[in-house]
Amino acid sequence: MKPARALWLLALLVACEEHEFQPPSRAERVAAAEKQYSSAAFDTVRWPGRAARLMAGNVVYAANCRKCHGPLGRGDTEYARQHGLRVPSLVERSWPYAASIDSVRHRITVGHPAGMPTWGVAGISPREIDAVAFYIVQQLRPEVLRQR
Repeated sequence: MKPARALWLLALLVACEEHEFQPPSRAERVAAAEKQYSSAAFDTVRWPGRAARLMAGNVVYAANCRKCHGPLGRGDTEYARQHGLRVPSLVERSWPYAASIDSVRHRITVGHPAGMPTWGVAGISPREIDAVAFYIVQQLRPEVLRQR
C-alpha cells in the first residue's frame, strides 16, 4: 500500500472514531419523552366496550410488561433478579400511579429513569398504552388485591 493511501485510511479511521454515536442515557430518554408527552394523544382512543379494552390490555401486558412485572404485577420476576432490576409492584396498595388511568398511561408512555422503558417512544401506540393502563387499574390490581 502506498504511504499516502495508508495515511488517508488512517485519517479516515481516526475521524470515524471521533464521531462515534453515543445513545442517550435512560434519564435523557425519559426527560425527552416527558417533554413530548401529551395526554391529548389518548383523546381519540375509542373502544367498542369494556371487554374489548380489557382483552387488548391483557395482550399488551403479556407481550410487554409481564417479563419484568410478572403475571400478577408484583415485580418479583426471575428476569428482574437476573438483570439486577428493582421493578415496582403494580399491585401494592401504595403504588403511586394507581390513582388514575391517566397517571398509569403517563408512566407507561414516558418510562422511568430507574429502568422502565419509554414505551410511548419505543413502539407502543397510544391505543395499546390506553388498553394496558385500563387493564392494570381495572382488572389486574383489583383481582390481586382481593386475593390478599
